[in-house]
Amino acid sequence: MIRLDGSHGEGGGQIVRTALALSSVSGLPFEVFSIRKGRCDSGLKSQHVSCVRALQELSGAKCEGAFLGSEELSFFPGKVSSRTLSVDVGTAGSLTLLLQSLLLPVVFGEGRVRLRLVGGTDVPWSQPYDYFREVLVPQVARFCSRLDVSLVRRGYFPAGGGRMEVVAVPRFRVSDFASFQGFVSFVRAQGLGFDLSVRGPLLAVRGVSHASMDLSRQEVAERQASSARAVLSSLGCPVRIDVAYSDSLSTGSGICVWAVFGNARGEMDSLNPVVLGSDSLGSRGKRAEEVGREAAVGLLREVESGACVDRFLADQLLPFMAFCGGRFSASELSPHCLTNVHVVEQFLGRVFEVDAQSRSVQAVF
Repeated sequence: MIRLDGSHGEGGGQIVRTALALSSVSGLPFEVFSIRKGRCDSGLKSQHVSCVRALQELSGAKCEGAFLGSEELSFFPGKVSSRTLSVDVGTAGSLTLLLQSLLLPVVFGEGRVRLRLVGGTDVPWSQPYDYFREVLVPQVARFCSRLDVSLVRRGYFPAGGGRMEVVAVPRFRVSDFASFQGFVSFVRAQGLGFDLSVRGPLLAVRGVSHASMDLSRQEVAERQASSARAVLSSLGCPVRIDVAYSDSLSTGSGICVWAVFGNARGEMDSLNPVVLGSDSLGSRGKRAEEVGREAAVGLLREVESGACVDRFLADQLLPFMAFCGGRFSASELSPHCLTNVHVVEQFLGRVFEVDAQSRSVQAVF
């Protein structure tokens, strides 16, 4: 039984989400105490409970302590089955945070899994849907025969009600090997390791500026896009930001922009795409122009860092990189990232070499 201190590092819910994912793939049970002691409202929140319930239904896992406010959780994983799973996290609980627990087990599961998710797609303190689709998914796709992500409806705070679907067909299955270590050794030998340490020329900037339908008269999405475009024009590359309105349950808006880089030949690398992202959400009293500018300035900082991985992607790559190897340079090694290093190594032993000076992480095995 692996024992984790939930107050380690930044002491947030990331510890629970990552542990659930790794436990479900490795078959190793764990217990975690002092959950979210680094937060003012400690204990499990509804999205963490939703992660556990989803994995219980998907794999037959067992658990103790999976209730709101619980500061201790014991989890005994099962085997992820091929099936369709519907999960409603309630109100505006983040779907992309839910996927931090589900994506890894689904990618290395027993077969085709379809996830039908209801909750928040564009909410505070989590990556928005477009970032998940355009920045994270292209990196994870190497492990799948098929990995499709689609948006049915945006879900803003506080009502949520957003809908998205994920369909994953794994290339490799743990059950095909006599042991988990045999599976890990096989995956590491496939030449799929991340090589995200040197980037080529900037090819283009893309983005999506979105808002609820009731904000269309004020042209909120258009104003966000125009403001971001004005800032990003300084990069001297093509900038295209699409505009979209959604029949959502709550009023809301946001924008996500991402920079796409080429390799030494000036082409986008299909296996190791270098894509940096940034986003911003609207809120009452916050002008649409400021929302767009905020996202654009954030992307400029990422581009100017010279890194291949933005500060939000770095920690999310680690559980996957532990299986296939590789390296990346990041704009920042955040507390989330360093905490994830710790959690991954509780399950898999020493896996990473972290260089704070160069802001890089390399798998060592």
